[in-house]
Amino acid sequence: MAGDPQRELERRLAARHLLQRPLTCAEHDRDTFRLIRRHEAELDRWFTQRLGYRLHVDADTARLFKTGVVAEHRPLRTASGRAFHQLEYVLLALVLASTAAGPAVISLRDLIDNVRSAGAEAEVPLTGDATERRAMVAVLRWMIDQGMASELHARIDTYANDEQADAVLKVRPDRIALLPLPTLVGAEDASTLLQRGERRSLTRQWLRGRLVEEPVVYREDLSDEEWGELRRRLGEEERILDEMFGLVIEARAEGVATVDPTGALADRRFPSGGTVGHAALLLLDKLRDLATNGSEGPARTFSMADVLERVSALAERYRRPWANDLVGAPDRLTRQVIDLLVELRLVRRCDPSGAGGPGPSEEQDHVRLLPGAARFWPLEPTPSTVSAPQEPLW
Repeated sequence: MAGDPQRELERRLAARHLLQRPLTCAEHDRDTFRLIRRHEAELDRWFTQRLGYRLHVDADTARLFKTGVVAEHRPLRTASGRAFHQLEYVLLALVLASTAAGPAVISLRDLIDNVRSAGAEAEVPLTGDATERRAMVAVLRWMIDQGMASELHARIDTYANDEQADAVLKVRPDRIALLPLPTLVGAEDASTLLQRGERRSLTRQWLRGRLVEEPVVYREDLSDEEWGELRRRLGEEERILDEMFGLVIEARAEGVATVDPTGALADRRFPSGGTVGHAALLLLDKLRDLATNGSEGPARTFSMADVLERVSALAERYRRPWANDLVGAPDRLTRQVIDLLVELRLVRRCDPSGAGGPGPSEEQDHVRLLPGAARFWPLEPTPSTVSAPQEPLW
């Protein structure tokens, strides 16, 4: 029934869930999965026409294939919330290749043998050392959490410390086959894969996808034509994103942010608790001071040495409430803080000239403060704002 508030709410809840969990299994949340099945046709139309995504739903699995936009910072994460590192991505690809065709039940030792055979075929050397075993356990634990496998006998965790350990896994090859995106087929190198994954020529869908998948879309991210298209269609975009996900658009001269008033859709909430979240918020304020109090006038680019100095001072000041392992290693704390701020698109790693550019940004030794950081600065009252609502300007 058109205009039914209950149905509209159900569709929005289902769409929000799929956005967060593109692979959704019935056993993880049966109530939400029933909503996805109930509104499958409308959800498929929404995602296909408005975002260029594709929705697959079967008896107990829903898979939202997100194509058209390559999010800048959207890593897979372990159960502890840590981003996957390179070895884990390599092992995940090998495990998926080794299990997509079955069997449905396999021992851990047989799986490891299959992975090593796949690695040899792909010319990926595997040593079986402790680091590799820990990475393998993290990959398998991620697959179990996602519903692609389950433990039938014993636990895989013991393999991390004992290379002779064994377990029995039940594997879901049907779900594993749904994991890779269609753009992977026939892609022989990373550049080809990224070109296929980011369909920038479909401007409206691509821009809408960027608004959904990125915390902020900056003016400098877009061409003049793309920026003009986005500004012209802001009203329509806000209507669509509100209907689908309950999102609100904030537009400034420097860019456009898509805000979830509930805070539940974000991969990483901010401001957030914990040592890294607290340090990141305080560092933004320190960088603002550094930017405005420089002897050569305002600056927005800072060396990692300057950043480390300020994080070290914060670690000393908050030594008691912060985590001991991070307080005692300010360089590691600094890396984690910058990783968080980069992911949130509040700072950008860059070269000394301030250019962000492609390339191994983790190796670049400067960071640039981005306009969105101003949303988290305390506003100082002025004669024009003392009696007026204070809105962040960025």
